[in-house]
Amino acid sequence: MSEKAVDAQGICKSYKSIHGKQSIVLKNISLKIDQSEIFGLLGPNGSGKTTLISIFSTLIWPDRGSLRILGMDAKSNKETIRSQINISTGKSNFPWSLTVQENLKHYAMLYGMHGQQLAGTVDEVINAFELEEYREMKFEDLSTGLKQRLSLAKAMLNRPKLIFLDEPTAGLDPEIALKTRKLIRGIHKEQEIPVILSTHNMLEAEMLCDRLAFIRKGKIVALDTPDALKHQLKLGEKVIVHYVGKLEIKELEKLPGVLNIIASPGKVEIVVDRTNENLDSIIKKFAEVRILDIKIKEPDLEDVFIELAR
Repeated sequence: MSEKAVDAQGICKSYKSIHGKQSIVLKNISLKIDQSEIFGLLGPNGSGKTTLISIFSTLIWPDRGSLRILGMDAKSNKETIRSQINISTGKSNFPWSLTVQENLKHYAMLYGMHGQQLAGTVDEVINAFELEEYREMKFEDLSTGLKQRLSLAKAMLNRPKLIFLDEPTAGLDPEIALKTRKLIRGIHKEQEIPVILSTHNMLEAEMLCDRLAFIRKGKIVALDTPDALKHQLKLGEKVIVHYVGKLEIKELEKLPGVLNIIASPGKVEIVVDRTNENLDSIIKKFAEVRILDIKIKEPDLEDVFIELAR
């Protein structure tokens, strides 16, 4: 059985303000993350996601708890772990006056490379991330999307065994964000690298993540696959009907499988734990009115986020 990418038990972290007041950021976080998965950290601003990634990447140390990264104790093997992981953030910041190639060479040297190994590795990531035509362009002249691509390229220089992504598509337009997500999925699949990412983007989490942990006020309040979280929270499908006529809402409420109803004049949203039989019985209740439009919307992670953030 292979070692876990992350094995965290009872992680706690707090900070003191300049006035001496204690602020608790993480409370008793326990997580086991497999080497075969893309794992997502979700939660509102200030929930503790970035602090947790900083702890997992050994940038800071928890007040209490135990932590193993790639099978190694994080405290006694910090330097070895750091040589085998990497991190990319959505707010990439490199020396502005250096070119793409110069920046990558700079970081490759920091990772201990030199000579032919350095040149070969830099060329490899430039080609892999399609940065060839921007090789001699200064960082300050790159678009936001290219800056993020450079950040991901930098994160692959040391051929990491685990990669952390903190808001990897923050600020990107939808088309570039989609390309970036496909790039992340490709890195995970082709390089067989476990990925841990934090995000506010529900589409991103649903597209990329095998499992999710939802963090609220420093605690994990939900942990499972995206589909399982929807099921646990009873987030059924929405049947949205626009109609003309008089509809007996109370009759709809009595139907099996109906979880919630939001009604307004000429429109009703019915949240249903859907089966074909349930849907058929709902439609029959509209026999006395004229249906103008009917839509069925599957629950998504945005619904999960809203429910868990309450």
